[in-house]
Amino acid sequence: MLCPVCGFDNYVGEDLCGNCGADLTASDTPEAATSFTGRLLGTHLDDLGAPEPVTADAGDDVAETIVRMRRDGTDCLLVLEAGRLVGIFTDRDAILKVAGRAGLPPTLRDVMTTDPVVLRRDDPIAVAIHKMAVGGFRHVPVMDGDRAVAVVSARDVFRHIATRLG
Repeated sequence: MLCPVCGFDNYVGEDLCGNCGADLTASDTPEAATSFTGRLLGTHLDDLGAPEPVTADAGDDVAETIVRMRRDGTDCLLVLEAGRLVGIFTDRDAILKVAGRAGLPPTLRDVMTTDPVVLRRDDPIAVAIHKMAVGGFRHVPVMDGDRAVAVVSARDVFRHIATRLG
């Protein structure tokens, strides 16, 4: 156990530092994780200005949906069934799951990414970065209860960081 005062490497369980005599009894007590409150990573997703989600129905035709995405310049759709978020369909899904297949799958339900990882609107940007990095996602839906209110993209996060640092 490292002494918080002098950095000396003590044996685990020691009450006093063998080098400087500092009290080590509270050094190994678990503490709550620090919150992200700085202006760069502590900004809530609400303040990021992420756009409202573009949605599609799980039963929508895949080919028509891809044409719509291209026409509208959209790279991500939230897939709903009976008004509830059930999946996400991105340009990456179109390339990896649809392009080059002999017959197009009939509906989004067949190619969407099911049960997407989501964020809450009051989560800080640091949480979005973490979920994107760990999961390898470029888009994460933002929820307010059971309702999708936005989609945060890696582009949104990088733009926020660049404007704050620049």
